[in-house]
Amino acid sequence: MSSEHDTAKPTPDRPVPGGFGERLARLITIYYAGERKRPGYARLAREISEKTGRAISGTYLWELATGRKRNVTLHQVGVLADFFGVPTDYFVDDEVAARVDAQLQLAAALRDTRVRNLALRADGLSPATLDALLTMVNEARKVQNLPVDDSAGPPPNEGGPGA
Repeated sequence: MSSEHDTAKPTPDRPVPGGFGERLARLITIYYAGERKRPGYARLAREISEKTGRAISGTYLWELATGRKRNVTLHQVGVLADFFGVPTDYFVDDEVAARVDAQLQLAAALRDTRVRNLALRADGLSPATLDALLTMVNEARKVQNLPVDDSAGPPPNEGGPGA
C-alpha cells in the first residue's frame, strides 16, 4: 500500500486522523462565542439531536473534543458537520479545515458590532486610505501584544511603501 493511502480520508472502519478533537473544540468555541459560558456537553448533545434528528451523547462529545476517543465513524462526522454547518472534510482535510477556520474567524470577528461598524465605514475609502488604516490596526495590535497578520497588507506595487 502506498503512502498516499496512509493519508487518505477515513473509511467507516478507520479512525479520523489526529486533530479531530482540536477541530471539534474550536467549532464549539466559535459556535457559542456569544454566550458567557460554553454549554456543557449534555446540552450540546441535546441541541445536536434536536437540530439534526440524530443522536449523539454528551459523554461521547466530551471524549471526542478532549481527544480521549479517536475512533469516529463517518456517520458521526456527518452529524457534527451538519450541526456546525461545515463540510465533513473539515474534520479530515487540513486544507479544508484551514479555509473553513479562516471563514469562521471572520464570522466570529464580525459578530462584534464595533468590528462590523469599522468594516462597513471603511467601505468606499481609497486603497491608500485602507492601507493606512491597516497599518494603524497592525500597530494597535502590536501595542496590545496581539498577533499581527502581515499578509493583510497591500500587494506589492499597489499603494504600499516603495510603490
